[in-house]
Amino acid sequence: MAKTSLSQLNPGDKGRVQRIEAGGYATRRLYEMGFNTGSNVKVIKNDRGPLIVSLSGNKIAVGRGLAQKIMIGD
Repeated sequence: MAKTSLSQLNPGDKGRVQRIEAGGYATRRLYEMGFNTGSNVKVIKNDRGPLIVSLSGNKIAVGRGLAQKIMIGD
């Protein structure tokens, strides 16, 4: 997988967080939600509204703006 943001993945796709490309506040917020470098994520829903992802056994809703800042790799 090349440089792909979380918002570009389809339901069922899995990946690993490579980095967060955001400012200090957004980066801290995402880290507090569990989106740490190396974390495995699986997209549950990506149609309208926020994305629903499975992260560490929890379902988390992420707004599209923040999802675009989460870079995913294999």
